[in-house]
Amino acid sequence: MRKWVFLIFIFIVGVSIYQYVYQDHRNIKLEKAKYILTATEISNSSLKNLSTSEEKFLNNTLEILGYITELSEYNLTIEDLVFCSFEGSLETKIQINSKLKIKGRVIGYDDLLEQVRLDQCPIIINN
Repeated sequence: MRKWVFLIFIFIVGVSIYQYVYQDHRNIKLEKAKYILTATEISNSSLKNLSTSEEKFLNNTLEILGYITELSEYNLTIEDLVFCSFEGSLETKIQINSKLKIKGRVIGYDDLLEQVRLDQCPIIINN
């Protein structure tokens, strides 16, 4: 009897570990943004106190509003302050200097370029 209880326990632990390790990826497009900011606001927050800013924003979903200053097939930069990367190529017709609101997960701050970095970004509003 103890042998069966032990085997069932091991099975349950194994299934739990498997589900934890192989859980689904986050869907940023469906997540509600924890903060809604402009590119200047999040950049200033990072410049003032990087450790506090990282505690607050790192791995959270944000909506950022601003103007596109750089654009390529898989990423864009908002006001030279926020770098946004996409999972695929940009399908929408957007241009430099157009205003947009974008959602993304904060993955860190690039000290060299002085930019906040976002990934898994969908475009929310394109004006």
